[in-house]
Amino acid sequence: MDNFTPISAALGGAMIGLAAVWLMASAGRIAGISGILGGTVTANKGDKLWRWTFLAGLIIAPLIVGLFDSSLLDVQFPTTGPLLIVAAVLVGIGTQLGNGCTSGHGVCGNARLSMRSVLATLTFMTTGVITVFGLRLLGGL
Repeated sequence: MDNFTPISAALGGAMIGLAAVWLMASAGRIAGISGILGGTVTANKGDKLWRWTFLAGLIIAPLIVGLFDSSLLDVQFPTTGPLLIVAAVLVGIGTQLGNGCTSGHGVCGNARLSMRSVLATLTFMTTGVITVFGLRLLGGL
């Protein structure tokens, strides 16, 4: 945990919470990214605008931040190529199996005291801990 910064983590968490509350208050929708992204194709016409706007904000906001301080956007992945693609596919499969992602279940579902979300969050957090432990035990990939 060499790069833990509690102030920026708290601010980021507060911003995620505020965005989730804003979306629920304004559109009556859960801020689960997988559901928002999936709905851009399958949703009815009146339901697509807010979805595309939300997704555009996810892309535009870092670009704006980069104009002020590009060092904030310096992200390094410990792996590249095929392993990263496999990981992304596995996350997508897990999202489909769990009927949602960390933002939908972990942030919004738990805040609504949804038992399904509590169980989903416990499952993906436990799986993540076991995966990291296993990979470190094996010396990483």
